[in-house]
Amino acid sequence: MTWTVEWDDRARRELRRLDRAVQRQILCYFRERIATDDDPRRFGRGLRHELQGLWRYRIDDYRAVCRIEDDHLVVLVLVVGHRRQVYE
Repeated sequence: MTWTVEWDDRARRELRRLDRAVQRQILCYFRERIATDDDPRRFGRGLRHELQGLWRYRIDDYRAVCRIEDDHLVVLVLVVGHRRQVYE
């Protein structure tokens, strides 16, 4: 069972602003780990409070906030950024 990783427009813009090496690292993470695994939740952590229902993935000093849609087998990336700024 493979998952599809889709990117929200905001996340796509934020990804483009990052350094090329970081972009490759983040894309590789989603392509090799998340998309090919049976359960994408095992690599992430569920968020709490006002972000409850969303998941975050840790990629070195960067974070990706995602919504997991089980009925469509889609991981929708909503926000990507440095860990200091991503939750603002």
